[in-house]
Amino acid sequence: MKFELHLKVTTPTTAIQLLSSHCNLTTAELKRAITKGALWLEKGQYTKRFRRLKKTLFADDILHFYYDEKILSQQVTAAQLIADEGDYSLWYKPYGMLSQGSKWSDHCTIYRWVESQLTPARPTFVVHRLDRAASGIMLIAHSKKAAKQLSQLFEHHQLEKYYYIICHGNHFKRPQPDKITLPIMGKSANSIFRCLAYHNEQNMSLIEVNIGSGRKHQIRKHAAAIGYPVVGDRLHGDKKQQYPDNINLQLCAVSLAFTCPLTGKKRAYQLDKSLMPNLNKLAAN
Repeated sequence: MKFELHLKVTTPTTAIQLLSSHCNLTTAELKRAITKGALWLEKGQYTKRFRRLKKTLFADDILHFYYDEKILSQQVTAAQLIADEGDYSLWYKPYGMLSQGSKWSDHCTIYRWVESQLTPARPTFVVHRLDRAASGIMLIAHSKKAAKQLSQLFEHHQLEKYYYIICHGNHFKRPQPDKITLPIMGKSANSIFRCLAYHNEQNMSLIEVNIGSGRKHQIRKHAAAIGYPVVGDRLHGDKKQQYPDNINLQLCAVSLAFTCPLTGKKRAYQLDKSLMPNLNKLAAN
């Protein structure tokens, strides 16, 4: 079931009361959808996601309800806390978890997971993104000040980010390091690939990647462009490859280092090896 409701409040009421009078969902179903981010409140010039079930709404408030049972039923693997620095925290985002929600929900996003799991509870602000299909370290801010200053680090490339990818082919045959400068969507982009290991039987390479720009799908596009598509890349990879459902995109943000703009201290974080792409483990599949 999928539908939208756009309801203008005429007399004081609550979201549950108003929605119940305009659809056949039970109170429990409405609460579940609202908790997962399907409801928005338009108040004057502002529209924002709304979860306050008992809050009284007044005349001229407008509710926007986006219900999609398929989306609301989706589940993702839990994110894992790497470090809590108070003003910000670092998490391992698994495959399938989103960096940003949609009008239909936000329950499968990293920021919503952090909001519901972090102790003590704090507001959350996403300062950079990873594709849904990618995994790895994500930095989450917990104040507007921290979000602004940390976002500037990414905008001005004032940090070191490294990724691991597993690609088809023997990348040791390429120059090491392998500098790729192919433009992405007409904009300059540069990546540096370094082959770390090669699995002969499966003809796959484990590659460390450092990027000097942040174009959309840059690593995946650069890997495919030089003839070494990322394993599990169903969008930009080798269309002849048929991957089983348990093979996810083999692209992971494995480390992050920067000078904290709030304290001036140098910070460095790295994933546990158990969370990084692994040639032998993949070959076993």
